[in-house]
Amino acid sequence: MSRGSAVAAASVRVCFVCLGNICRSPTAEGVMKHLVQRAGLGERVAVESAGTADYHTGELPDRRARAAAQARGVALESRARQFVAGDFARLDYVLAMDEENERNLQRLAPDAEARAKVRLLRSFDAASPPGAPVPDPYYGGDDGFEQVLDLCEAACAGLLAELRREHRL
Repeated sequence: MSRGSAVAAASVRVCFVCLGNICRSPTAEGVMKHLVQRAGLGERVAVESAGTADYHTGELPDRRARAAAQARGVALESRARQFVAGDFARLDYVLAMDEENERNLQRLAPDAEARAKVRLLRSFDAASPPGAPVPDPYYGGDDGFEQVLDLCEAACAGLLAELRREHRL
């Protein structure tokens, strides 16, 4: 089944968005897919990721992100793509990794309904302060990728709890 048909068949559709779609958003995608599968909700929740820029279109996630995730049993297998305005029509949640990407998504949104779908990922982690980002690990060391995984695991657990509540999963 292609990515598009899996998303169309699910009852809830989630997209994680960062700048280039090779570090943070594919990590969140992999973590969320792992949690969704473990919860037995793979047929009900479709998960994908994208970037607000097209710098890395078609590339696999950063090798450091893949290595850190693999060490935790999480697969990062998606290919980078750019988020486009038309994506809003088929998605229920558009989750930005930081406020800059959130603003870019808000500007891209065609209407108020689309803008309402955009939130910061860490808003689903009750322990996170308001507006907290998932920091970009690209220019740092391996520890940054571990931190991204930690933050994504906490926020995605909160997101899954909300999806269960809001969508009766």
